[in-house]
Amino acid sequence: MIKYAPGWLRLREDADAAARSTELVEPVRAFLRGQDEVVIRDLGCGTGSLGRWLARRLPGRQRWILYDRDPELLTHALARTSRPEHAVDGSEVTVATEQRDITELRAEDLAGTSLVAASALLDLLTAEELSRLAEACVEAGCAVLFTLSVSGRVVLSPKDKFDIEISDAFNAHQRRVTDGRWLLGPDAVDVAFGVFERLGATVRRAPSPWRLGADQAALTAQWLTGWVNAACEQRPELAADGDAYSRWRLAQCAAGELNAMIQHEDLLMVPS
Repeated sequence: MIKYAPGWLRLREDADAAARSTELVEPVRAFLRGQDEVVIRDLGCGTGSLGRWLARRLPGRQRWILYDRDPELLTHALARTSRPEHAVDGSEVTVATEQRDITELRAEDLAGTSLVAASALLDLLTAEELSRLAEACVEAGCAVLFTLSVSGRVVLSPKDKFDIEISDAFNAHQRRVTDGRWLLGPDAVDVAFGVFERLGATVRRAPSPWRLGADQAALTAQWLTGWVNAACEQRPELAADGDAYSRWRLAQCAAGELNAMIQHEDLLMVPS
């Protein structure tokens, strides 16, 4: 199981909120309009940041069910100060949690669900797992909003010729085989789009890039360190140059001289 520290998730929450596509929220509202109670299942919820962002943008009474395999993250997500307070029209929002492997969800588990949502999840799935999840959502008749899926494109300013090598190695790491599972990595949105289209659903996608500058130096430094480390893990021959590159980039970051755009995509599916 890939584990994420609560501190990392808190550090990235503001950047996530700024990046998510607001243009996909209106079609979600239109799909949910008229429902007495909106049931939303948040897959791989982490500390619940997606709920805190989305609940206040949707009208009506909402019941959120948060799924994660990490009990520590579920405890954080259920804390009183972490739960979303209310819907956009002031309606009540309730939250429950469930420790579960979301790759095992089937249509019967989603019965009565209005919306399946997730953030930064798709790249961690295999093609088979994604297909099963898509089929379950379409069969259950619920909408789907997957946000902040990595696309594999990073632009740093100022540029350096080593950026491309690190980026390519990182993307290969995202597509790695782990515990017998071949992760989709930056191919996930393309695969999801194709699966939903084949199932006859209406699908839309929108860019949701992180734009990091001097005011997000702590997040930029932690992201950069993980980005370079993963690249060097994938291609150990990069380690010597990667160490020097990382020190140089971190010095730029500390001086407020580094800007980064890390591309993600959001995807919305509405059943026909």
